[in-house]
Amino acid sequence: MPPRVDGAGKNGSMASNESGPTPRRDFEVSLTKPSETIDVAEWAGSIPQVGGTPPHVRVGRRWINLLWSIPIAVVLVVVLVAVAKGLRNMPSVAHFVHRYPGTIAPNPHPAYLGLPSWLRWQHFFNLFFMAFIIRSGVQILADHPRLYWTRHSTPGREWLRFQKPVPPDPMWTAKQDSVKLPGQVGLPGIRHSIGLARWWHFTFDVLFLLNGAVFYALLFATPQWQRIVPTTWKVFPSAGSVALQYLSLQWPYNHGWVAYNGLQLISYFVTVFVAAPLALLTGLGQSPAVSNRLTPISHHLSSQVARSIHFLVLCWFLVFIFMHTAMVWTTGLLTNLNHITLGNDTSSWAGFGLYVVWMAIVVAAWIAATPFTLRHPRVVQRVGATVTGPVQGLFEHIDPNPRQYTEADISPHFWLNGRMPDSDEFRRLVDTRFADYRLHVYGLVAHPRDFTLDELRSMPHQEQITQHFCIQGWSGVAKWGGVPMRDLLALVEPAADARYVVFYSFGEGSDGGTYYDVHPLELMYRELSLLALEMNGEPLPVAHGAPIRLRNEVELGFKQVKWIRAIEVVAEFRHIGGGHGGYNEDHEFFGYRQAI
Repeated sequence: MPPRVDGAGKNGSMASNESGPTPRRDFEVSLTKPSETIDVAEWAGSIPQVGGTPPHVRVGRRWINLLWSIPIAVVLVVVLVAVAKGLRNMPSVAHFVHRYPGTIAPNPHPAYLGLPSWLRWQHFFNLFFMAFIIRSGVQILADHPRLYWTRHSTPGREWLRFQKPVPPDPMWTAKQDSVKLPGQVGLPGIRHSIGLARWWHFTFDVLFLLNGAVFYALLFATPQWQRIVPTTWKVFPSAGSVALQYLSLQWPYNHGWVAYNGLQLISYFVTVFVAAPLALLTGLGQSPAVSNRLTPISHHLSSQVARSIHFLVLCWFLVFIFMHTAMVWTTGLLTNLNHITLGNDTSSWAGFGLYVVWMAIVVAAWIAATPFTLRHPRVVQRVGATVTGPVQGLFEHIDPNPRQYTEADISPHFWLNGRMPDSDEFRRLVDTRFADYRLHVYGLVAHPRDFTLDELRSMPHQEQITQHFCIQGWSGVAKWGGVPMRDLLALVEPAADARYVVFYSFGEGSDGGTYYDVHPLELMYRELSLLALEMNGEPLPVAHGAPIRLRNEVELGFKQVKWIRAIEVVAEFRHIGGGHGGYNEDHEFFGYRQAI
């Protein structure tokens, strides 16, 4: 049992076994008010707007610049065209093409001739939504421009990067590793803007999923499903025949009004029924709440594997969009555009005109998105929180599994992040090995008090091996040891109207002022909610948050406050800082609920 400690004195003063009564400290006064717009020069603590490198892929121990793939692809296409032309002159191949011309027209087919109005509108919405999903997704990737095939984000072990190798500096942080993107490529394009990019990404993800649900329902409620679902094995030789005809530059006849050819059918099927669901599943696979609960799956399909597959799905969509657009323009532009815009099988210019209007809307929105985000970032945050906040709140109710990992799973490298405390007070504490450290716990509690490190160490000890999920995309497994939050709260006894717990840090945020974050009180009673004093069996390193850091395994890493100075229990947090639930929520427009 922990030693008994006296409760509060008069006027809410705190008491400690060793230090006696001390005046209550209001840490809210050290918080800074956030800006409502973005000055790129001062963004994220004036982080330099440094770009990355061309994409490199690792083959064994060598890194290969993927820009070489462009001339290699050109040469390969030329060779394939020459080979295909030669094959077309062979009688057996000519017979194969004659037997499988490419399009397998259904019989009867009049029930689904052409494209109905609902499908044409869905096509436009998918185009619009996907443009912003891809653009914001690339921005998210730029915040940790490395991809891995293991759960460990170990520098040098990534399989793809578009950043220089990690320098030997032991204090190199994940934030420093992020890269800037051109303003009209990423969204919003500036370095370390992942909070805003995620709002764009998740908002349009939700819209895309809703549109997709309607699409699936209408697709199978009508004969249109036969356009993109193979119903015979002949689709595969037909697809091969079409590929050969394209490569030989003797293209097959376009039957798009009646049915798609075998290659189109397979590509549509993969896009609609494989790539799109896989994007959803791998996106959820990067969630701390999901991954730390669905242990049989996530232990093998780790968050980093999910992130890599998510990226490959993005590549599939980009290739599909490029090839799809190229085929529309080169196989009968006016007819094809009339199919998808007006729903008729003519060669008039009307469909082209409507197509131009569609594309003008997409391009205008694309161009306006970055300046709008820089001028109205809080609007982007609020809209995103309104659309996706309730969904993320649902994931907070997932209780992580405490027995997912063993010591053999501990990561060899755990990235640093956050701005190290540099105050005279903290330096003195480090010099004395935190002998004079006091954890102040106050607010809506029956027994506000100070805790020394010795008192905390004498409380019931808990160890847990869990995976850390940074909002930037990297992850790492570590063993944490310390005091369960539920035991600490049992000593101070939160009031009936208490709903949130505020953690204040010795460290400052990137724009100055105390770093803090707010967590729902109910999550602090979870088995894996911990005040960590140890990391991997050793005293918690200063670089990783000594003397104490928070572990709440249902949330992303920026909410795991390091260098904890005080804990306040409150009824609501609108009056704290900028009122958004944390420092990064205030200043860099992250989300308060971040379980995905």
